[in-house]
Amino acid sequence: MTTGELLIWGGAGVTLLGVVGLVACVIWVLRLRRQGLDDAALRRGLQKGVMANMAALFVSVIGLMMVIMGIAFA
Repeated sequence: MTTGELLIWGGAGVTLLGVVGLVACVIWVLRLRRQGLDDAALRRGLQKGVMANMAALFVSVIGLMMVIMGIAFA
């Protein structure tokens, strides 16, 4: 495998991890909403969800950048 191919496949894997994280965040928020929490508790839970969502989005972006670099090197 060339360096470009490794970057493409590695980036695809990293992007997939980020997408899985985004789906997990959606499930997290849906579960919180179904629990019927008061405003303060819901807000605390959503703040944690937003942090996880931003981290998953960041991982996804890094993976996509790896794919683009792999295409450039291929």
